[in-house]
Amino acid sequence: MAVAYETVIGLEVHAQLLTASKLFCRCPTAFGAEPNAHTCPVCLALPGALPSPNGRAVELALRAALSLGCEVRVSSQFARKNYFYPDLPKGYQISQYELPIGEYGHLDIDGDDGPRRIRILRIHMEEDAAKNLHGMGGGAFTVVDFNRGGTPLVEIVSQPDLRSSAEAEDYLKRLREILMFAGVNDGNLEEGSFRCDANVSIKPVGQEKLGTRTELKNINSFRFVRKAIDYEVARQTAVLTGGGTITQETRGYNDATGKTFSMRTKEDAMDYRYFPDPDLPPIVISAEKLAATQRELPVLPAALRERYIATLGLTEADAGVLTGHPALASLFEGTLAVLFEGLRASLGEKLELAVVGKRVANFVQSELMRHTTFDGLAMKCPVDANAIAALLAMVESSKINAKMAKSVLAEMIESGKSAADIVAAQGLSQVTDTGAIDQVVREVMAKSPDNVAAYRAGKTTVLGWFVGQVMKATKGQANPQLVNDALKAALEEKP
Repeated sequence: MAVAYETVIGLEVHAQLLTASKLFCRCPTAFGAEPNAHTCPVCLALPGALPSPNGRAVELALRAALSLGCEVRVSSQFARKNYFYPDLPKGYQISQYELPIGEYGHLDIDGDDGPRRIRILRIHMEEDAAKNLHGMGGGAFTVVDFNRGGTPLVEIVSQPDLRSSAEAEDYLKRLREILMFAGVNDGNLEEGSFRCDANVSIKPVGQEKLGTRTELKNINSFRFVRKAIDYEVARQTAVLTGGGTITQETRGYNDATGKTFSMRTKEDAMDYRYFPDPDLPPIVISAEKLAATQRELPVLPAALRERYIATLGLTEADAGVLTGHPALASLFEGTLAVLFEGLRASLGEKLELAVVGKRVANFVQSELMRHTTFDGLAMKCPVDANAIAALLAMVESSKINAKMAKSVLAEMIESGKSAADIVAAQGLSQVTDTGAIDQVVREVMAKSPDNVAAYRAGKTTVLGWFVGQVMKATKGQANPQLVNDALKAALEEKP
């Protein structure tokens, strides 16, 4: 009888902290500079150079720990993690080991069988390594760019609680959102400022002991994480089913082939010979600093989604889209606030926030997002919240209809003019004169006696055709509801 296996996944996420300078020196962290332009004696490990901790990096690491519900250590310690590799000029990496800044947090995901809480074992600070560039000089050389070396990171280590590649992807997306909303990380996967290692193993269903794991290194795409895990699970299953054994090793992922490949074996856990860094003092966080940081945290995406669903009646899908980026959520809330306050002045207590909220949410998603781009924490949107609210206010007051709003938005983006100026200049104001609409309705009916007779004989589906003809005759400017009402009244008159 074939053995059924279950997947066990733990993730180690490296997230770059949003500081202007490196963790232990003043060199800038800006991406894309000429190789080795952002270096100094400290990050090049020249003799006699001493590290000096970046206070802003500590503050951001604290924000990350609190955002993930971690227990914060009021006294944590930097340690030396010893290993030799070309991208590590000191021969050790400054990290944290026994005394990390945060432990025992959690993150809630949509699991395969419903909502699940994934435990976070620890979150610690460390400096990034430099970047090896292989195959240079016609393939003969490996060179090292030290610009990245010393960049401040937090490493967030989950417990092996994930059970599928889909759960791993959801965990990573939610973690990225949290760090972006907290202002800790820019979420830029392309530049490598948010990347992960995945520890993957399989075991017979019901067995407590975990299987031998492989580590998939430095994956910087949600899609590739999912594909790499799926391939690795299939590979391990095939090995065990065929009577083989899994080797503990580090593997990479080749997105061109869709396969993982062996990088190096790890018969035993690496002995990094950790010890407290003698050049760096303990990081002490006062009770006042801890409380102030907790107060300063923004509303995080999960809570924001709950609020949108509860108070605005949005669907989970709509709330998920609008909280996918902090700048988008800010634009949505800003537009809603301006529009609601403006409309309440004229409509008073009759106005319902949920009604307005749904309309703003629909417009932002269906129309505005097609003109919006994202680059890390930055969002490029051609119109601001006030301009969008002014446009939607014209729809709500029946000055223009929803179809006109789309063309007005396009013109606003193209010309930079306000909605009011465009509507006035192009004569787009919606026709709400019931007498004028009724006259057009009568003219359309007079030209189509057969369709009038068909409607009166019970074929009510032709109403849509009549609406289209009236809208065409009024160049789309007639109020659609008034057109419907006028047509029904006229068509249902006795001949």
